[in-house]
Amino acid sequence: MEEEKFNLVKEFIMEMDLSIVSEEADEHLVIVDDEDNGIKNLIIDVEDPILIIEQIIMKVPGNTEVLFKRLLQMNRNLVHGAFVLDEDCEYIIFRDTLQIENIDRNELEGSIQALSLALSEFGNELIEHSK
Repeated sequence: MEEEKFNLVKEFIMEMDLSIVSEEADEHLVIVDDEDNGIKNLIIDVEDPILIIEQIIMKVPGNTEVLFKRLLQMNRNLVHGAFVLDEDCEYIIFRDTLQIENIDRNELEGSIQALSLALSEFGNELIEHSK
């Protein structure tokens, strides 16, 4: 089942004209780019029963109190997904999860577009925080 869903997700990726940069078929994982929309090294991982979408946004800068509060405020405005921290609090990541059982292209595309929208809306502010 997981293999079928992985292949279906890859079909959606190709239909959306995303560039597959890397693939780990045995892990059911692909890394894609859509640089025109600010997407670089987006990880799409099929882990039954969910599909995980993650992109590293930036390293966590030294002064975090204001930034972490602001990230929570930004999350309120995101259509899908959220800005999160990795396990080591080293990176800020955009992350979204979808149910894999009934996944369709529109759902996957909506999550990826939400990332692109978040980057266009908050990118400059995030760059300022990274300095």
